[in-house]
Amino acid sequence: MGGVAALLVWSAWAGAQAAPANRILGTVVSVTGDTLAVKTDAGTTVDVTVPGTAKILKTVPGQKTLAGATTLVVTDIQPGDRVLMLARGTPPSATVIIVNTSADVAALQQKQREEWQLHGVGGIVKSVDAAGGSVTILSGAKPVAIHSTPSTIIRRYAPDSVRFSDAQPSTLAAIHPGDQLQARGEKNAAGTELTADEIVTGSFRNIAGLITGTDASKGTFTVKDWMTKKAVTIHVTADSDLRRLDATTAETIAARLRAAGGGQAGEGGGHGSAWSNQQGRTESGGGTGQGHSHGQSPEGSGAHANPNGGGNDLARILAQSPAIHLADLHKGDAVVVVATSGSADSATAIRVVSGVRPMLEASARGSQNMFSSAWSLGGGSSSDSGAGGDMGGGGTP
Repeated sequence: MGGVAALLVWSAWAGAQAAPANRILGTVVSVTGDTLAVKTDAGTTVDVTVPGTAKILKTVPGQKTLAGATTLVVTDIQPGDRVLMLARGTPPSATVIIVNTSADVAALQQKQREEWQLHGVGGIVKSVDAAGGSVTILSGAKPVAIHSTPSTIIRRYAPDSVRFSDAQPSTLAAIHPGDQLQARGEKNAAGTELTADEIVTGSFRNIAGLITGTDASKGTFTVKDWMTKKAVTIHVTADSDLRRLDATTAETIAARLRAAGGGQAGEGGGHGSAWSNQQGRTESGGGTGQGHSHGQSPEGSGAHANPNGGGNDLARILAQSPAIHLADLHKGDAVVVVATSGSADSATAIRVVSGVRPMLEASARGSQNMFSSAWSLGGGSSSDSGAGGDMGGGGTP
């Protein structure tokens, strides 16, 4: 379970145990007889025996107590269910299992996505008043004041992860101008202010250049950044979204880049003013060719857009471009990468777009102008979970 809900439910059992027990939290991979294979949230897979004496309870995601829990038997547990277990011994044997079914988790995620769509706003941080408890963002060209309260939940994406479940509790003081921000709460009638129930922020980077090598065994490729002239290792995960632009589209965008720069590549507004860097991802994981996509719920809720609509155009183009795999990338390919902040020489890919050589040639400043900093935290996501629901089963950005 995740957060307070998990602790409240779990304490009803953990406090009653006479001897130390291992806590196993994860997703059921398979059920074979009385043995569950569980992929833990730490990324390892463990086989857990379930004896007839084990207590198995089904709860609804978001439930803060065991009230209303129903009793199950091991054969009721299915792959994809979320489980929280107390287990002892080696190999582990379960004493207590609390189950959130995959169907219940999906229903909660859908509900939370709708909440973010209806009551959320997002954009680029313009200024932060940590002492006053507020942040001003630009949602498109529109300033929106985000007000926090003592009960506002604030989380920040980890520097090396694109999964919301890896986001950590944070503060307004950790937010900086230029960051991405999504907030959910009560808006005023004009939509210019929002009192936040929840805020999630992140800092992402843009890298553009030529691939100098790939390593399928490590899930990485190396790109020489056209701005810094340094090599950066890009890690491709199941959350990374890989796309390829066709030649005609790339040439069209390059022409717009040149026009936006007044005919001088990298001058004036450049690509940052012509296009907005939105995700525009497809739903439910199949659209990446790698796995499910990043961000959780506020799909399209205030994603930063160019006032002239260019960002929406680019988001649509990317969403309609074919998904590719790491194996489709080769030495010498020109790519644009939006990635986690990572380190100077390493980052995890959020999106990789290949086939962009004409665009790079049209923008001498490369990664700075290829996309604006407005990468939406919630521009069309799927199923990553981690907050708001039991066992990490609820989705938020």
